[in-house]
Amino acid sequence: MPSGFHDWISYWVDAGQRWVLTMEVLRKRANLMLDHYARGMPPVLKFDYEVIQDAREFEQPANYALVRIVPPDDVEIDADKPPVVIFDPRAGHGPGIGGFKEDSEVGMALREGFPTYFVIFFPDPCAGQTIEDVEQAEIRFLEEVHRRHPDVGRPVVYGNCQAGWAVAMLGADRPDVCGPIILNGAPMSYWAGEAGANPMRASGGLLGGEWTARLISDLGAGTFDGAWLVHGFEQLNPSRTYFTKIYDLFRDIDTTERRFLDFEQWWTGFYQLTEAEIVWIVQNLFIGNCLEQGKLRLSEGHQIDLRQVRDPIVVFASGGDNITPPAQALNWIAEVYPTTADLKKHGQRIVYLLNPHVGHLGIFVSAKVAGKEHRAIIENLKKFPELDPGLYQMIIVRETGETDPKKDQFEVKFEERRVEDVDFPMDREAFQKVDAVSRRLGGMYCRFVRPWVRPFVNAAAAETLKWMHPDRISRIFYSERLNPWMLPFAAMADLVKSQRSQADGDNPYVRAERQAAENTVTQMDAWRDLRDNWYAAMFGMFFKQEMPCTFW
Repeated sequence: MPSGFHDWISYWVDAGQRWVLTMEVLRKRANLMLDHYARGMPPVLKFDYEVIQDAREFEQPANYALVRIVPPDDVEIDADKPPVVIFDPRAGHGPGIGGFKEDSEVGMALREGFPTYFVIFFPDPCAGQTIEDVEQAEIRFLEEVHRRHPDVGRPVVYGNCQAGWAVAMLGADRPDVCGPIILNGAPMSYWAGEAGANPMRASGGLLGGEWTARLISDLGAGTFDGAWLVHGFEQLNPSRTYFTKIYDLFRDIDTTERRFLDFEQWWTGFYQLTEAEIVWIVQNLFIGNCLEQGKLRLSEGHQIDLRQVRDPIVVFASGGDNITPPAQALNWIAEVYPTTADLKKHGQRIVYLLNPHVGHLGIFVSAKVAGKEHRAIIENLKKFPELDPGLYQMIIVRETGETDPKKDQFEVKFEERRVEDVDFPMDREAFQKVDAVSRRLGGMYCRFVRPWVRPFVNAAAAETLKWMHPDRISRIFYSERLNPWMLPFAAMADLVKSQRSQADGDNPYVRAERQAAENTVTQMDAWRDLRDNWYAAMFGMFFKQEMPCTFW
């Protein structure tokens, strides 16, 4: 048989088999998603845990709970080390990403012998729940952890992504219950960023701000569907969302099934917020940027000032993060402390650590990041309070080569920096206009539109709309429970696995497939860049120009 014809046959047999196996994994993902919903979407934690406190039972309830991570049999906890409490983001997904594999924040804390706790939350909020209710519940959690470990100092608190502003706020409000605060990929400065970049900043203004949150809440019969938050994240990188994720599965189907399904179980577990919560978040953080300005109010007379945080703060950010770029993770420092002298005068120690390229999710899910940056942070917890007041960059110099997991695996150094080093560009006047427009449109929606929307949405309609969300329907469509055409793929996949034939990596048709995939990504990225540039242009036209309009 001619070699060219053999390559052609070999490729198409391999590609056909990969297609069958990919369809079977998509069928499994759909069923896994439906089963996960049927079980109440429990946390995706890899580790066993026991519930210590359930805030749904508090006098002022919230859908949060404190759990203790049960150490594996081969882990020895050091009673002389302070407890670590990890908060995951409630930003559309469920909890557990900080510990959904052994190489994770939870795993690193346990390996270092720290008593480890985790704050989880449930899919549906309590009736009337507010951000202040959540904060009060979290304060009680930290008080309980401290009560269990009274002689080793206050708990070390981790805030992942959107949980970062929550724990920073908590630490400022009640510094007596917080020890060192670790902010991982946490957006704290929503207005900061490069001109023409970070399109999420511009989209808030172009979409009109809070009125969209109110509309979605009305369509959910008073509950905001977290799937819309996830949808917003996915639109940042359409080539990844709509092509690369599935192509990578198709390309490496023999080795990636388990990893794909584990991640997708978390990614597709969409949680809810109350209207009061999401509107508060939009008004005060996404659009209002009140936290770093010292204008954040939880309720009348209950204001938050980040200068009240007393223990060290560690910020971990990445240059490859397009959701929380370094500017949004670090610029709050220059806003809260205008000069290095001011930072030192307040006796504060702030340390930041930068990864050059990992994406936003990689900060939490990458085993490599967990084994390096998160490990280095947890190893050096005792050093942060010993630093003189000031701003420092933590640099990982090298691996120590230690084989004993109880000893430091990394050598680090702390280089002093100036506050001016983390003072990023910010078009304050433009975003103040965005804030004003958002509040006015929100008021107009409540007065003129809401009375026409609410009468048409009851509990049944809201549930139907929830399941018709594109990020749900596009996944559950592959379940044979909804789509009988998927039923044969289980048997077909078993047959393929028993007769699997892979094409060689140097097969010209394999190379052509991968080149075509790269070209597709390039074209989709070019469209994304064109879209983002259009966002920037429209944002500039509406909010940066002097226009004869008094709307704001």
